Amino acid sequence: MADLHLSGEPEADKLISEDPLALLIGMVLDQQIPLEWAFGGPWRLKERLGGRLDAGEIAAMDPDALGKAFAERPALHRFPGSNAKRVHALAQIIVDEYDGDAAALWNTASSGEELYRRVKALPGFGEQKARIFVALLGKQLGVQPPGWAEAAGPYGQPGTLMSVADIKSPETLAEVRDYKRAKKAAAKAAAE
Repeated sequence: MADLHLSGEPEADKLISEDPLALLIGMVLDQQIPLEWAFGGPWRLKERLGGRLDAGEIAAMDPDALGKAFAERPALHRFPGSNAKRVHALAQIIVDEYDGDAAALWNTASSGEELYRRVKALPGFGEQKARIFVALLGKQLGVQPPGWAEAAGPYGQPGTLMSVADIKSPETLAEVRDYKRAKKAAAKAAAE
């Protein structure tokens, strides 16, 4: 079992550590909001859905009802409607392609490249986010099919502090934030 520390909330971190669907939902939400809020989102969503996160139940929900759960104050995301749609579509893929078992998405991948392709095909996952998630799976959950580190690109390299895949404590969170700030400043300076 993983011991993730991404939300800063013990209950939310326990959920994303133990529930693969919750971890995927947190990763979907991890854009344009602080990562602590994104990875705390699955726990808040679970509470709003009656204490369960189940791919089949979410996929069967009226999308408007899921949207209302996302928009309830405090909203689960800065853009609750579009992220509710992504989570609904994610749940449908888990049901249709992985028999409702979110962990099967990675447990049945025969190679890092296959794992990367599967993750990249999910709603809300572009190339970079898919590579980061593959790195998170490999570094913190022990999901290491052949070639996983290569499929994760620079995020899969040992000893890096570049992304959510490398956060294991408040200290490493601060180091990842420093890296991202420096990278953003360098990009801004290069553009000027």
